[in-house]
Amino acid sequence: MHQADRIRNVALVGHRGSGKTSLHEALLFQAGAVNRLGSVTEGSTVSDSDPDEQSRQMSISANLNSFDWDERKINLLDTPGDPSFVADALGAMRVCESAVFVINAVMGVEVSTVRLWQRADELDLARLIYVNMLDRERADFFRTLEQLKAAFGRHVVATEIPIGSEHDVRGLIDLVDMKAYEYVDASRDNCREIPIPDDLLAVAEEYREKLMDEVAEVSDTLMERYLEGEAISHEEIVTALKEGTNHGGIFPVTCGVATRNLGTNRLLDAIEEDLPSPVKHGGLELPEITLQPDPEAPLYAYVFKTKADPFAGRINFFRVYQGTMRPDGHILNTRAHAKERLGSLLRFPGKDSAGADGFGPGDIGAVAKLKETRAGDWLAERDEPIQMPAVELPQPVMAFAMEPKTKGDEDKVFTALRRLQEEDPTIDLHRDAQTGEQIVAGLSQVHVEVIVDRLRSRFGAEVTLKPPRVPYQETIRGEAKAHGRHKKQSGGRGQFGDCHIVLEPLHDGDFEFVNEIRGGVIPTSFIPAVEKGVREALLHGPVAGFPVKGARVRLVDGSYHSVDSSEMAFKLAGSIAMREALGNARPALLEPIMLVTLSVPEDSVGDVVGDLSSRRGDPLGMEPTGDATEIKAEVPMAEMLTYAPDLRSITAGRGDYTMDFLRYEEVPAHLAQKVVESSGEALSA
Repeated sequence: MHQADRIRNVALVGHRGSGKTSLHEALLFQAGAVNRLGSVTEGSTVSDSDPDEQSRQMSISANLNSFDWDERKINLLDTPGDPSFVADALGAMRVCESAVFVINAVMGVEVSTVRLWQRADELDLARLIYVNMLDRERADFFRTLEQLKAAFGRHVVATEIPIGSEHDVRGLIDLVDMKAYEYVDASRDNCREIPIPDDLLAVAEEYREKLMDEVAEVSDTLMERYLEGEAISHEEIVTALKEGTNHGGIFPVTCGVATRNLGTNRLLDAIEEDLPSPVKHGGLELPEITLQPDPEAPLYAYVFKTKADPFAGRINFFRVYQGTMRPDGHILNTRAHAKERLGSLLRFPGKDSAGADGFGPGDIGAVAKLKETRAGDWLAERDEPIQMPAVELPQPVMAFAMEPKTKGDEDKVFTALRRLQEEDPTIDLHRDAQTGEQIVAGLSQVHVEVIVDRLRSRFGAEVTLKPPRVPYQETIRGEAKAHGRHKKQSGGRGQFGDCHIVLEPLHDGDFEFVNEIRGGVIPTSFIPAVEKGVREALLHGPVAGFPVKGARVRLVDGSYHSVDSSEMAFKLAGSIAMREALGNARPALLEPIMLVTLSVPEDSVGDVVGDLSSRRGDPLGMEPTGDATEIKAEVPMAEMLTYAPDLRSITAGRGDYTMDFLRYEEVPAHLAQKVVESSGEALSA
């Protein structure tokens, strides 16, 4: 086991396509954890080992690997950059002291980078920036550096600059020690020191001066010596950088080409020297307790990720905050108040897992086959209330109706979906009470497609998807009287029920039944049967067969037969009267209106508002929020079923939205006819 001050917990984060997985692979290769530098395009990386990830060439889940570098243990978490899988990225960031933000040198600062940076601010993470892909056409380190400063402030400062550009990039200059390094190939021993090229000397001196300005701000003593022209040693600079990065005072910028293993060794040194250990970063302060990285204190470990495996069951990834986790014992789940048996503990040095003899404070590992434990739980020596502050996750907005391909597989599909939901809390699974459809919802169409693929590949459960039906309703706009009589004579005891009702609009509720029978013309024992018949008729309205809401029914008269009357007869009479009344009470079709809250970049506001108006939306107002504009609008649900990809297209992936049900409103006449026709087609099918 490693001591807490010799551990670095680092999440690789950034926009999709910035090269995080390639960098993760290069770091493993340079550290000797793997013998071959894998490739994303070939599907041979350690991190993207899932078939879904290989086919899409993108990370879907956070992946943990641990290795040693210069007698430090580095727990490296490669996280997804696609916003559809942000839950895993946030879960990984939650348990790390540091994040390396990977930036594409061609694209610069992108949408997900900004959002994740804001989350890193909230979590008080130390941050180091790696400008990747310097060998690409139109890659520009210095342009990217200026974008980083504009986006994240003046404390973004280069600690390295590249030698060469685009396809001719061949090395880098370390601004801390003013040394140059050339990389001859992609091997582990590819780095050699060279003199700083003459044409870059002035540039290097300029950027070193900017670095020293930032470093000196960390300490008043250093600032005084720096202003007086005294030399500051390598150790003092490194110490100042670590102090500055620890809680967001300095954001060092490094650079390289992950696929060529260029700059990887220097990045590993920077992780070791510039980023804090769990001890340096400080204990975890919670409302109930402050946890310190003390191996002898009572154990507290937080489960930040659950992986659903059809063979091993649940694999739970945890971070030890206090005490020591050892295998083959018992531990308490503080949420379930249940004792769990620990078997073997797992670590992940490369592609395969290996056993571990224990994990001390600050360390990250995994354990399989815990019965009650899932992501978000605490494992502890004693059953005490403890809770990690919740990370706000985006709400699922892309919904589909789902049904098993094979009849009788409903339970199998539902169980598998619940297992996937444990792994990804942004999956929403529910049954629509009105339509009866099983609804699965995710953050995007890709997200839902991945859910379906994993159901098939992991659990052998195949499903079909279709757009969910809008839960329309019907109502009445006028009053109507109706008479319902059910009379049947078949030789023996007959059936007789007779009732008169008045149907009228109800403006402050869904349904009300009023008994106005006087003189016992309908016995009291049969009144509930009439109401039951009325309610059944309300389930299928006269316009398009949708449930009827906003109706008051007054039972005003009727008659009965002392022998032939029964509850069934009066129920049928009530249903007959209600159907007649509904047809004569000027029925209307209602649709759900949603309150849509959008966050979009300022330059997209006009296009977004115009698009909402084209969807029969009613914008309520706009308000600036940081770098974005928040728009609120009321929009019919029917117009929002496929909105997610359209908003992504309008805002270049920079827009988000949530929807909440507001109320029902009458559907315009020209659209109501289309709904009636499609409803009729659905019923006939």
